[in-house]
Formats: sequence, structure tokens, C-alpha cells
Amino acid sequence: MSRHPQPPHRRNEDSDTPQPSKKKKAQEPVVQLPPAALEAHNVAKDYGDAPALHPLTLRIEHGQRVALLGHNGSGKTTLMRIASGLLDASSGKVTLSGHAPQSLEARAFTSYLADTPTFYDDLSLWEHLEFIARLHGVEEWDQLAANLLDHLGLYERADELPNRFSRGLRQKAAIAIAFVRPFELLLVDEPFVGLDASGKEALLALFDQAAADGATLVVATHELSFVNKVERIIALRDGAVIHDGPQGDTDVDALVRADATTSE
Repeated sequence: MSRHPQPPHRRNEDSDTPQPSKKKKAQEPVVQLPPAALEAHNVAKDYGDAPALHPLTLRIEHGQRVALLGHNGSGKTTLMRIASGLLDASSGKVTLSGHAPQSLEARAFTSYLADTPTFYDDLSLWEHLEFIARLHGVEEWDQLAANLLDHLGLYERADELPNRFSRGLRQKAAIAIAFVRPFELLLVDEPFVGLDASGKEALLALFDQAAADGATLVVATHELSFVNKVERIIALRDGAVIHDGPQGDTDVDALVRADATTSE
């Protein structure tokens, strides 16, 4: 070895002294969460220059009961329709238990009750129930259908065309159709509109049973008899989330009053 000083780029060459190794900093393990019942990642919807839903990210776990608050035009229905696969987002991604909303897996996983029920013109209420139940492989569907109709006060109207029903009866018919099939996620948009007191009580009982069975409920409503039972409240205004938190920490009256003032 030369007795002369070495230039910097050769100082580690030919050295008998072992050089300390540079230890790589251990990387923290990445926690991979299991798929949630409903996940939205930067989901947005616009119609030309008019945004209906600003970029929104949220995660709703399996088994949660969630109330979605917001006045007309807040983005509730847009979000529901995107999650149900009836409307394409302009950007972002929604998954239902890890599946795209339009997939067969998501459709089997999810039941959607729209704010404005639609029916086939030539099918009776009973035929609607049979069609949906058989489509989803429900065994002994006829007894389940009869029980639902009796619970909702529609048993005597089973053979009538639901398109000819009043607003309240149409809503009850849509509720029966939504519950005659199996689901793990229930998306519901303003279900109490048009219902009388007995109808509201019947629907609340169905919600309670679905929650007890482990289903995830996401319901757009200001109906306090339901809102007061949920674990989580999400509020939208003008297409953006303005609140997301536990029901116990939420001033529901203040949110509703703010919505009413904004919508005037």
C-alpha cells in the first residue's frame, strides 16, 4: 500500500479496514385494509360546466348505519345513483365490497331504493316481487313476499298494477321490492316521502331488521326517527361534504336548518 495520501476517490480502495455498512432504514409495513361496503375515491360528477358532485372520498364499513343529509341539489341522489351503478362518475372511482358498481358481484351485494319508484307497466305488484326474487335466487319467495306485503299494508293490493297506485302506495310497493331480495348493502334515497305514519313505522322496522342481520344501510333522509338511530352522519351541500362524523357528536337540527336556509 502506498505511504502517500490517497485522493478522495481512492480512499476506500485497497483499505484493510472494513468499512461500516450503511444500513437501510426499515420500511414500515403497508397496512392493507379489507374492502369496505362502499368506498369512493375522488368521485366527482359534472354536467358540462355545472358540477353536481365535487371530488369526494369516503369509506363506509360493513354493518354501518349511515344517514345522508342534504337539501335538494346537494348531491345526495347523484352519489346514490353513481354508487348503484345507474350513473357514471365524471372522475374518480366507487367500489362496493371491492367491486365496480356495474358488476354482477356488486348488483348481488346491493339493493337500491330510488327516490322516485319506477315499475313495469304490465306487471302486477306480485309479479314484480316474483321477478326480482327469482332473479336473485330467493327460495320460498312467495311466503317472504306475502309477509312483506302484509307488513306494509299491501296484501290486498298484490294483484294490482303499482303504476296506478297513489304516491304513498307506490313508495310502499318499491320498499317491498327492495326487501324481497337478499342484500348486504342497502342504498335508499328519501324513502319516507309520501308515507303515512303506519308506513314510516313499517319501514323503520325493516331497517332495524336489516341492521340486525348485519347489512350496511346508507339512507338519504332528514327523518329524525331514523337519523337518531344511525352510527354516522354525512352531510352534503352544493355537491361537497360539509360534515362527516358520529351521530352522537352531530347537531342534526343545525345541519337541517342550515340546509333549509341555503335551499330557500
